[in-house]
Amino acid sequence: MTVYDGSMTLELRIERINANVPLPRYQTEHAAGMDLHAALEFPVVLKPGDIRLIQCGFRMAVPLGYEAQVRPRSGLASKHGISMPNAPGTIDADYRGEVCVPLINLGREPFAVEPHMRIAQMIIAPIAHVQPVEVEELDETHRGHGGFGSTGR
Repeated sequence: MTVYDGSMTLELRIERINANVPLPRYQTEHAAGMDLHAALEFPVVLKPGDIRLIQCGFRMAVPLGYEAQVRPRSGLASKHGISMPNAPGTIDADYRGEVCVPLINLGREPFAVEPHMRIAQMIIAPIAHVQPVEVEELDETHRGHGGFGSTGR
């Protein structure tokens, strides 16, 4: 692990499955997420409401103590309604299968996922494991039982 300018660099070991598909990479110097590409030979059309699992053409070893979070690309979501039904998706450090992205068309028009298209972004984030402890009673807070919408209008 190398530290520079207050940020960390970790090694993400990647095994190519499809030699023609670009590996994940940051598009700009300060991007939080790496773009993932569709490992397709032909376009896949998502009709409104369709969900399809799109392969990304690689396997990886997420460092221990981290997870890979897979998120929709904001441009596809805002322009075409293309998102992920499980956003964000989590890839655990012990998973070694091919990275795939479930895409859903929430838009009103069919959308073609093209070969090698950037379809999602992936962020490597630290995780904390906790030890669940059963107690008789929890401490009180000002918010208390207030749930959805209870802190605003």
